Amino acid sequence: MRYLSQRYSMENPKVAGLLTDIGTEELAHLEIVAAIIRQLTRDLSAKELEAAGFGPYYIDHTAAIWPQSAGGIPFNACEFQSKGDTITDLFEDMAAEQKARTTYDNILRVVKDQEVADPIKFLREREIVHFQRFGEGLRIVQDELDSRNFYAFNPQFD
Repeated sequence: MRYLSQRYSMENPKVAGLLTDIGTEELAHLEIVAAIIRQLTRDLSAKELEAAGFGPYYIDHTAAIWPQSAGGIPFNACEFQSKGDTITDLFEDMAAEQKARTTYDNILRVVKDQEVADPIKFLREREIVHFQRFGEGLRIVQDELDSRNFYAFNPQFD
């Protein structure tokens, strides 16, 4: 949702298209992760979920998919981080992709089931590609800026 939200204030049409493409792909990533979680939990009993440390989650959500961090913090719109400043948003996007890659690295250190690890490896690879594409978008935008004011202003407003 971050990238899809940012595209509305992106002045450069190529970079706006990049945000649309990657934002759409990220929705598919959510679907992949949700499917993995569902496959791993769908046949567990309440007792098994509780024994695995998911008792509070089970009480609130049974075995439904409810997006939250590994620490139990629910997903919310604060994750979007859209500033309307092209350079700020693209650096934020690159950081988000690196953080996602690191999360996948951490998952791969813990998960030994190949049926889980393989799609996580795929998602990790996509985060690397997204990071590179956002870097390309940043270069496109920077090439259009007045070099004397490289980081001194928001080109959309100043």
